[in-house]
Amino acid sequence: MKNTPFTHKHIALGAKMAEYAGFNMPISYSGINDEHATVRKNAGVFDVSHMGEFILKGDKALDLIQRVTSNDASKLTAGKAQYSCLPNEAGGIIDDLIVYCIEENKVYMLVVNAANIEKDWDWISEHNTENVEMHNISDKTCLLAIQGPNATKILQPLTDVDILNMKYYTFVKGKFAGVDNVLISATGYTGSGGIEIYFENKDDHASIIWDKIFEEGTPKGLRPIGLAARDTLRLEMGYCLYGNDIDDTTTPLEAGLGWITKFTKDFVAKEILAEEKAAGIKQKLVGLEMLEKGIPRHDYEIRNEEGETIGRVTSGTQSPSLQKAIAMGYVNVSYSKIETKVFIKIREKLVPAKVVKMPFE
Repeated sequence: MKNTPFTHKHIALGAKMAEYAGFNMPISYSGINDEHATVRKNAGVFDVSHMGEFILKGDKALDLIQRVTSNDASKLTAGKAQYSCLPNEAGGIIDDLIVYCIEENKVYMLVVNAANIEKDWDWISEHNTENVEMHNISDKTCLLAIQGPNATKILQPLTDVDILNMKYYTFVKGKFAGVDNVLISATGYTGSGGIEIYFENKDDHASIIWDKIFEEGTPKGLRPIGLAARDTLRLEMGYCLYGNDIDDTTTPLEAGLGWITKFTKDFVAKEILAEEKAAGIKQKLVGLEMLEKGIPRHDYEIRNEEGETIGRVTSGTQSPSLQKAIAMGYVNVSYSKIETKVFIKIREKLVPAKVVKMPFE
């Protein structure tokens, strides 16, 4: 099991630790509900250094990204980022990722899921027929996500970069907490605003930045947050988690990711996905709200009034913010209309639920 440069900090703070994607990660500190509320109402710090980062360089870097990703990276200018996915030959999703344009047409950073680093690297390498320079910098890159409505206000004294006014999905390289060359990105996975910071793990930069963030933030209520609250936060927003809501067998169109699937360029499985779009999808990822007591969990069956299986739950929880049980799941498209009544099989009981819009409210 791997450690991040912050593992010793989590243990010293008494975090509940567990294996996630091959890493020893903090699951919770003070409890999921408390940590969730901290991020929604104020600000919290997530160690997400387990994520993967690849640098692609050269005249053909953009061409390679365009071939392997579904979104149109040619729209990116320096300092802008884009959510995208890597389709496989059948139109399924190898991974979802963020593409950062560091130098237009020349230098890009791809940020991928921790469990898929090797798989993604091999897939992109296989399609690298033009000798694009590729560097896997995952092991030497630290990543902290400081999320919440007060995150930028709390952190502004630590940097000369105007993080208070950064636009969503833009980034700047600058000095942060006295460390040079930190990539500060207005991105995140919580729906509560904030930034993510990437920096090289050298010269004890990890400890310096972590300590300065908490020196500045602790008096203002900033707290460390574990992966359990990260999951409840993203689920309330209807954000997909790879391995649960999207995988190699689900297409971006089924997952409601048609907005990152651009048919104006050539990419892997373009024809298959275009055919699926024309014919219409057979299953669709929807939001579900329980109508009676019961918490839906991953892989629970979704049934219709006749008791027939029409889909499965991909993610589910008791929402800390909304105080009700919610889920995401795939259903036959004929059951995907908002307000459609369905049933979740919890143990041996069919518990009623309804299809709702995401983000949940």
